[in-house]
Amino acid sequence: MPSRANTSHEQSVKSVKAKKVAGNITSSNARTRANERPLVEDIRLLGRLLGDVIREQEGVAAYELIEQVRTLSVAFRRDADPQTDKILKKLLKSLSGDQTVSVIRAFTYFSHLANLAEDRHQNRRRAIHERAGESREGSLEVALARLRWSGISSKTIAATLAQSFVSPVLTAHPTEVQRKSILDAERFIAQLLTARDSIKALGLAVLAVSPAQAAKDALTPRELAANEAQLRARVMQLWQTRLLRFTKLTVADEIENSLTYYESTFLREIPKLYASLETELGKEHVHSFLRMGQWIGGDRDGNPNVSAETLNHALSRQADVALRHYLTEVHFLGAELSLSAMLTRISPEMQRLAERSPDTNAHRQDEPYRRALTGVYARLAATLKDLTGREAARHAIAPQNPYAKAEEFLADLRTIEASLAANHGQALAAQRLKPLIRAVDVFGFHLATVDLRQSSDKHEEVIAELLASARLEQNYSALNEAAKRKLLLGLLNDARSLRVTGAEYSAHTQSELAIFQAALEARKRYGKEAIRHYIISHTETVSDLLEVLLLQKEVGLMQGILDNSLTSKARNDLIVVPLFETIEDLRNAAPIMREYYALPGIARMIQNSGSEQDIMLGYSDSNKDGGIFTSNWELYRAEIALVELFDQLAASYKIQLRMFHGRGGTVGRGGGPSYQAILAQPPGTVRGQIRLTEQGEVIGSKYANPEIGRRNLETLVAAVLEATLLQPTKPASPDFLQAADKLSKSSMAAYRALVFETPGFTDYFFSATPIREIAELNIGSRPASRKATQKIEDLRAIPWGFSWGQCRLTLPGWYGFGSAIAHFLEQGKTAAERKDALALLQKMNKQWPFFNTLLSNIDMVLAKSDLALASRYSELVGDARMRKRIFGMIQAEWQSTVDALEKITGEKQRLAGNASMQRSIRHRFPYIDPLHHLQVELVRRYRDGQADERVQRGIHISINGIAAGLRNTG
Repeated sequence: MPSRANTSHEQSVKSVKAKKVAGNITSSNARTRANERPLVEDIRLLGRLLGDVIREQEGVAAYELIEQVRTLSVAFRRDADPQTDKILKKLLKSLSGDQTVSVIRAFTYFSHLANLAEDRHQNRRRAIHERAGESREGSLEVALARLRWSGISSKTIAATLAQSFVSPVLTAHPTEVQRKSILDAERFIAQLLTARDSIKALGLAVLAVSPAQAAKDALTPRELAANEAQLRARVMQLWQTRLLRFTKLTVADEIENSLTYYESTFLREIPKLYASLETELGKEHVHSFLRMGQWIGGDRDGNPNVSAETLNHALSRQADVALRHYLTEVHFLGAELSLSAMLTRISPEMQRLAERSPDTNAHRQDEPYRRALTGVYARLAATLKDLTGREAARHAIAPQNPYAKAEEFLADLRTIEASLAANHGQALAAQRLKPLIRAVDVFGFHLATVDLRQSSDKHEEVIAELLASARLEQNYSALNEAAKRKLLLGLLNDARSLRVTGAEYSAHTQSELAIFQAALEARKRYGKEAIRHYIISHTETVSDLLEVLLLQKEVGLMQGILDNSLTSKARNDLIVVPLFETIEDLRNAAPIMREYYALPGIARMIQNSGSEQDIMLGYSDSNKDGGIFTSNWELYRAEIALVELFDQLAASYKIQLRMFHGRGGTVGRGGGPSYQAILAQPPGTVRGQIRLTEQGEVIGSKYANPEIGRRNLETLVAAVLEATLLQPTKPASPDFLQAADKLSKSSMAAYRALVFETPGFTDYFFSATPIREIAELNIGSRPASRKATQKIEDLRAIPWGFSWGQCRLTLPGWYGFGSAIAHFLEQGKTAAERKDALALLQKMNKQWPFFNTLLSNIDMVLAKSDLALASRYSELVGDARMRKRIFGMIQAEWQSTVDALEKITGEKQRLAGNASMQRSIRHRFPYIDPLHHLQVELVRRYRDGQADERVQRGIHISINGIAAGLRNTG
């Protein structure tokens, strides 16, 4: 027992430490407030402008009503006071349809504007750190510095990139709630916020140099006022622009939406990224390893609206966007390269290019670059007309002699570049010509590779009909797997077509064959990069892969006889990509691929066709099937097994395995920070090769702003480089793997017990979330469910996760984890054993990136959940006993998961290590809450039969606003 003196000393030390800690916290809080001040100012400015517009357009009473709802909602969040809840409910019930829509629109637009302010603040903070010489994790600078510290040379990095393939793939799913008109207006506001920062910086610079001059010079205040006037106009435009579509979104609409990201971000920012890489790597040339992918127009799985016509339309529009970008750049390049042959030399190749130009204008006879570029422009204009049927915006001379392929155009540009480089003109190439050359090398005439996707059962239907009509097999679907394989292999080696002249085939068979035919023609028209992959959803057997090969053969996309000889000429044009989605499918992935490659001639054919094998892993359906932990664990195991298989094949065949990650926006669908996700992949599974989907409104949040878009692309590249060359992820220890396997079993059991085994759960889900209203919303071209049933099994994973986000339970992102941890710890018979079990979990969190990243994502999902708001949605369930029972189960598991995270990480607060996300939630969530309260009220009215247009419109706008506020919900 310590003496009184010692006790006093210890208390004194503790007091000093406490004061020091308190001082540090105060100092930290002060820094945080200072750092966030520009963000707060932007939010207040935009909020004030929106308030002014509402007062002007809707009246003072409407504005005051909105303020009243906001105040009560904030109080409900802060205090959870039953009296406040009662007052809020009474107020909402008293609102008329018009009042409700007006309030919902206000908070929805505020969510959108707060997002713009937050995006601007992210860019602002990054610029501040860069000016201070501080690079953040996930940046190219940090990644390349780590590689250099590890002794990896620029030459090695460049050589690695030359063998790499990285591709974000944009997909259309029924969670993209933004209209293009809204996105365009918001881009203008984002640009004005950026300009406002520049104006402020100029004013501060003048003030620092000469206070007297700053006081005298009124230019900066005038510019700020002009900027604010433009912001007000754009906010007014938003208020007067319809948020919702009157008609169902078409595939063509989805195509147009996606193309805006190429125009605003990808076409310009990807060349900048390459330029940064080449600058960092010195003299090393960087191969074009980063390319864009696209599903929109080619993804038929569950979408009857996608056909050969939509595929052709998608490719035509993509070509139009690429070519118009090139035409614009060539036009401005011609204006810049006014060099006279009287004043500088040119290369012989450049001279010939100028002489081939049909430009005979006497004023340009001594300007070879301009003459050449006039000819290049004319050829590009002719190419645009040839590929799309559309005209160029300008015509110095008539379009003529179209380029047959993008490589011809690229060769002309490189002739110009080489001539400039040889004659002291390098500086003139840097700003526009080099980015244009890189853009053509990356985007070609096709812009992005369009993937084709269809469900395996749809292929089987076509094969069955073809075989029956050809009298080769009357009941193909009834054959066992071995019989199917034997029959399909025989047909693949038969030169004859399956189609019978004069036979009448079903609309489905004709439509499917038309897609393959369109793919063949598109590759000839736009280049081989236009379509490279054919994805098979619900791949469950080897015959699923062989069926697609046979359909390729039917139209000429596959040629030759399958055999293992070195002289084999067999090849297929489209990479057959199996998609393994459910838990069972993931477990069978490696065995299916092993059996596929064991078939005679398959490995040789793939080697002849480019030696590439993509395998797609589905995060969404595996999560809906088995819950968050089991989904991630089975994905992890499948990747390891597949890599081992292809490493074994490497002894005979050098085939490049590439994982294609079907990740969605929510954590429950594989979402979360891409950088950490890639670094957490099993060791040896990246190897410079990765494709991943970008889905729903996440596309807008990641790529609508060019600066943020480039940062997200850089993060992707940085992660791939680190994962490939540094291999930071070491093989997990056996005790880690055993623990994860036990956790997976318990987690899946808990999850399935709720979702698939609890009586009434389906009814609860369809009542306590706005899933029915989401299914009716005009936000996607595909149905929300694969079948016309009200079964969880048939519901698409996208609206499943989206609905849970709307009611703020975010259940797919955490349910089952708490039970799994509790069960794992309870297995210890003694306190010491339980303590050791917890120590193991804590060690896994510190040392195993897979486990640490999964916990980090669960932590983020829990931070975005809100049981108080979720309880409001549960009141929509008519059966009070069922409501109480099921919500009680969910609430208990939520608390169990929170407790589990605290035990393992030691953190009592959510997002303890993610200051930016904390900031985001702190500034945005209080203004999302009113939308939840209003949504619940309107859903209640709608289901009670008050289904007038205003009620439905209010529900749909609230869905938009909540999705915008939560950001990664799709």
